Formats: sequence, C-alpha cells, structure tokens
Amino acid sequence: MIIPCYNLGQYLDEAVESVLAQTFQDFEIVVVNDGSTDPATAALLADYRRPNTRVIQASHSGLAAARNLAIANSTGEYLCALDADDRLEPPFLAKTIEVLDRDPSVAFVSTWLRTFGEQEWEWKPERCDLPTLLWENTALTASLVRRSVVAEVGGYDTRMPVQGDEDWDLWLTLVTGGYRGVIVPESLFRYRQRSGSMSTICWHGPGHLPLAGYRIAKHRETYRAHLLEVLLHQDAETAALLRHNDEIERHIASELEPALALRREELASLKARLLSPASDRIHELESALGATAAEVTALRTSLSWRLTAPLRKAYDWLRWRSPS
Repeated sequence: MIIPCYNLGQYLDEAVESVLAQTFQDFEIVVVNDGSTDPATAALLADYRRPNTRVIQASHSGLAAARNLAIANSTGEYLCALDADDRLEPPFLAKTIEVLDRDPSVAFVSTWLRTFGEQEWEWKPERCDLPTLLWENTALTASLVRRSVVAEVGGYDTRMPVQGDEDWDLWLTLVTGGYRGVIVPESLFRYRQRSGSMSTICWHGPGHLPLAGYRIAKHRETYRAHLLEVLLHQDAETAALLRHNDEIERHIASELEPALALRREELASLKARLLSPASDRIHELESALGATAAEVTALRTSLSWRLTAPLRKAYDWLRWRSPS
C-alpha cells in the first residue's frame, strides 16, 4: 500500500485505518511525506507510528514522484496507490487480490466507488479497456496492480505538466501495451469529495486542458487508431447533454415560467388591494388616531392640566363619596 501525503495529515489516519481494517492482512504500508508545508501534517509524519507502516521523508516533487518513491521502498507483489484522504472498504484487498491470483492475464483490478464528504453518490463504471480509457478514466487511482507491469512501463509519468491524472496515464499505457484490467462490480472504495481536490483541478480547473493535451499527444497513435470510436462516444455524450438541456428548457417553459407569471399576478393584485380606497381610509383613520393621541398627550402635559389637578382629585373624591 503506497500513500503519498502532501498537507493532508488531517485525513491520513482515516486512510491508514481503512487499510489496517482489511480482511486480508498480508500487506505493508509506505507513506511518503511529499515535502508537506502544513505544520500539523509535518509534525504528524515526523513520528508516525502505525502497524506495518513506514514513513519516507521527501522534498516536494508531486504525486507521480512520490508514488514512484513509495514503490521503490516497498516489496509487495501487488501495489495499491491510496490517496491520503480516501478510504478502502474492509474487503477491498481480499476481492481484488483474488482476481489477480486467479487470472494471470489481468494486470490491474478496479472497483466501483461511493463518495463521502461534501457530496454523496455512487459511481459504477463497467469497462476499463480501449477505447473506454481514451475518453474516460474508469479505473480507480487505488486499483490493485501488479508491480512487475508498473516497473515494465517505468512507473508513474513524472513529466506531466500538472499534478493529477498520473493514474489514468498509467492504465492507458498498460492497456495500450496489451495488458488487461477488470472492474469488480462492488463499491469497495470510498472517495472523499472536497473542494480543491486534485480531481477537481484536473477535470474542472485550469489543469484540464494541459493534461488532456499531454495525454493525447503521448498516446497519439492509440487515439488515431480509435478515433472514430472516440468521436462517436463524444457525439453520444454531447447528444445526451443536449437532450438534458432540452428537458430543462421545456420544464422552465411549461412549468416554471407559468408559475412565475402567476406569482407576479398575485403580487400585483396584492399591491392593488393595499393601494385601494379602503386602504386609504385605513391610513386616514390611523392618521386621525395619531393626531388625537398627540392632542391628549399635549393636554396632559400642559400647564393648565397640572394646575387643575387638585380640583379634579377633589371632584373625583366627592363623586365617589356621594350616594348612587
């Protein structure tokens, strides 16, 4: 198990504990501190002690270099690149190792995933072959892979222009080279959804176009060989998006806009009632009441009112004493 960690110390224990909780227990954990600048992460990894776990200190060189360093300091036949903020379900290793042990023609094994954190949803890809991997990375970063095939292709590519998609490049390189990957149809991986994550930068941020350009240029011949399939897939994706947009527009036109118009009419009617003559009469009465209250207040605070106070008291006393 190789775990690069750059300023993600707050999540590391969860990742490591998910490995320690595996039903398959023959593993080693190699954590690489990729030059963390976060004081809490640096302090945590300075003396990190967990069963079957070693920490390698390194200067910051990025995910690909950190994973390669972890591989160089590990001994297992199979590799799993777990990110420091993700988790494995307890049966993950047992079920993926079973596939590799049973079928020597399989180079790597992925699974379905469930997200947690800021969003929760499930991802269930069906294939990780060519041409599928040309248009989408359908294999987990943490897919279990044979060490021998990773070594054969030179490990993770450290020349990529932006951090991220190193795993996609690895799976694409392996499949282009004739190796095979499979997906176990169970949600055995937990992917943390958080703002600022590497996947967000790779897919929706400034890193997307440089990474896509690098991938296509690197695997130019493979893309050329499967160009028609890739274009047909992109057409299907575009058509699906356009259909979805059309559904949204029809929903707006048939339901939301009429509802909005009705609310506007109700608001105009309410404003009209508030500005009606009856409303004006209410305002007149309120004004008259305010004026009368002001006169009473002025009278009660006047000099004559204070001077006649004893006479009013005497009058009230005589009225109370006289027989009814």
